[in-house]
Amino acid sequence: MKIIVPPIAEKERHRTDHHGHKRTDEYAWMQLTEGQRAATLPDGPTQRVKKHLEEENAHTEAVLKPLAKLRGKLFKEMKSRVKEDDISVPYRENGYWYAYRYQQGGEYPVHMRAKVLGDPDRVPKRFTDILNETAMAKGHDYFDLGDFEIGPGNRIMAYSVDIVGRRLYTTRFRDLKTGKDLPDVIADAAEGGAFADDHTFFYVRKDRSLRNARVYRHVMGTPASEDVEVFHENNRAFSCDVFRSRSDKFIIISTDSTLSSEHLLLPVNKPTGAFKKLFPRSRRHEMSVMHVAGTVGRPGKFYIQTNWKARNFRLMVCGERNTAKEAWKEVVPHRKDVLLEDVDIFKDHLVLTERKLGLVQMRVRTLSTGNERMIAFNDAAYVAFSGVNPEWGTHLFRYGYASLTTPTSIFEHNLKTGATTLLKQQEVQGGFTPGDYVSERTWATAKDGVQVPISIVRRRDTPLNGRSPLLLYGYGAYGINVEPVFRSARLSLLDRGFVYAMAHVRGGEELGRHWYEQGRMEHKANTFTDFIACAEHLIATGHADPKRLACMGGSAGGLLVGAVANMRPDLWNAVVAEVPFVDIIGTMMDPSLPLTTGEYDEWGDPRESAAYQRMLAYAPYDNVRNAKYPAVLAVTGFHDSQVQFWEPAKWVARLRRHQKGDDPILLCTNMGAGHGGATGRFEPLREVAMIYAFLLERAGLAGNKPL
Repeated sequence: MKIIVPPIAEKERHRTDHHGHKRTDEYAWMQLTEGQRAATLPDGPTQRVKKHLEEENAHTEAVLKPLAKLRGKLFKEMKSRVKEDDISVPYRENGYWYAYRYQQGGEYPVHMRAKVLGDPDRVPKRFTDILNETAMAKGHDYFDLGDFEIGPGNRIMAYSVDIVGRRLYTTRFRDLKTGKDLPDVIADAAEGGAFADDHTFFYVRKDRSLRNARVYRHVMGTPASEDVEVFHENNRAFSCDVFRSRSDKFIIISTDSTLSSEHLLLPVNKPTGAFKKLFPRSRRHEMSVMHVAGTVGRPGKFYIQTNWKARNFRLMVCGERNTAKEAWKEVVPHRKDVLLEDVDIFKDHLVLTERKLGLVQMRVRTLSTGNERMIAFNDAAYVAFSGVNPEWGTHLFRYGYASLTTPTSIFEHNLKTGATTLLKQQEVQGGFTPGDYVSERTWATAKDGVQVPISIVRRRDTPLNGRSPLLLYGYGAYGINVEPVFRSARLSLLDRGFVYAMAHVRGGEELGRHWYEQGRMEHKANTFTDFIACAEHLIATGHADPKRLACMGGSAGGLLVGAVANMRPDLWNAVVAEVPFVDIIGTMMDPSLPLTTGEYDEWGDPRESAAYQRMLAYAPYDNVRNAKYPAVLAVTGFHDSQVQFWEPAKWVARLRRHQKGDDPILLCTNMGAGHGGATGRFEPLREVAMIYAFLLERAGLAGNKPL
């Protein structure tokens, strides 16, 4: 098989950075501007790059051709576990019950609503379809329903759709009585929005870098060209959103950067008024705001989840008329060992979602008595999360639960009695038995002595004798946690003898706010050394065969696996990088890209010499060297607006040029998708099947049948 080595553009081999250093970037010709991306000139730069990507795709398919039968089998196997005709748990909002259903063979759901439900088992008696995604997606290679909002009168629905993958949505409005769309159309907007009333809709437009930058007011029946700008976020480190408060009293604009946030409010009964700041913006102050409506003679109040003088966040409350910090009263204090992640507020109850020692716990507090109790969870590694709870006056709390061996389950907890009812558990077809699998939690010792948690799952009959292949997954950025959730597709790996592990490295927030802070900026190297320590620990404990250890990460997790591939190419048998953020220097030096100005607080600003040198020390693309690299499979999307396709394309080209071993370096580009890959229920499984076939082949298990 001929190895593809794309040509080097000599004139772009050296580029001078902001500090006068010569930075090699021999593949900079792959980068496209927004204007070039839309161009169709037969000999233009876009066509040249597309041709290269198509050649890379052909090369990858040729290398993986012996696995074609396995890929087809895996896809069929994973699809067969999905219940095709399924329905969600209905939820009630503003007098209607909402749910969605999947039809046999349908890639996308049909959304529906009803005035009443059927029998006590909550089986819908009579629903009306309001949005059929499968019908809307017909004829499109890519389809994403960003969001839909129902007006307060229950008559008008706004819904947003992206059919390219650049996260530029078109918003339309539907009359739910007639089922027909209205003439109003808003193009190139962010997903979602908020109704003040049935005639006034607020939404967000993006700037040239695809940042959510401006909020507009649209009046139904008027052209979008006449929409009025009501807010402009001038600070390019911030991105804004707009939504209706749960109390239905305010339209709220939230504007956030990595470490700061601000909120502006407008009463829904004054839609043409001016938004007013609730609290002044301040550096490193993050908060979320929840409004509770008042009663006759008693004004409403705001609950504030804040990190003001509270590293792990606390909950405060203040009156609607005086919101100054001096008027705040503490409801839930700060705790050094507990991270306050989320708060659900009901008429007489608070539900606090917290994280301690890396695991989620839910605490219920009765406001009228001050009594508290915990909602119990039992698995060694699991995740629990607040469900859809739009109604403030209810005493029923919905939450979700999953573990590495437990499919996603929706529960309803009675806040008065403490009774919990299982409403629905994801049905896994094909004879899945949870008892055939076992999960555990272990801790690795990092380079600096810190203990790093690892979540593990395997078949119960897979031996821990140091001879099993293992896939280690990681992320480690933005304070985003790697959650030990169930994936039915993963059974295809486990049933063939793989062990699957998640490394909860620093950069996430699993162990509290300090866990995030110790994995960003000048501490970013901890993310990579933590991951390597986890891999070495799994080998030492017999979980992994040192010759069949693979790693995988996506987006910022792709940066992670790209960095550890450079640091320890000898450690890995295979590396899977999904939409990998591997050219961090190149991206962070270009403020015209979406993934730049809002993230200086995450990675650093390379225009500053110290930050540049720090990032340069680990940047995957810049640290590729002559070495025996493991097999690499990089997956990306041509329309990705978060990590541009050229990052993995350039990285793969450079890796291949410096590869001193015989293992393949492969690139697969979905030419019709964005950051999230293919859309739908089943189509994404084709990519998973390709990745799993690649991993099984690398582990010598391509011919194995599932146990």
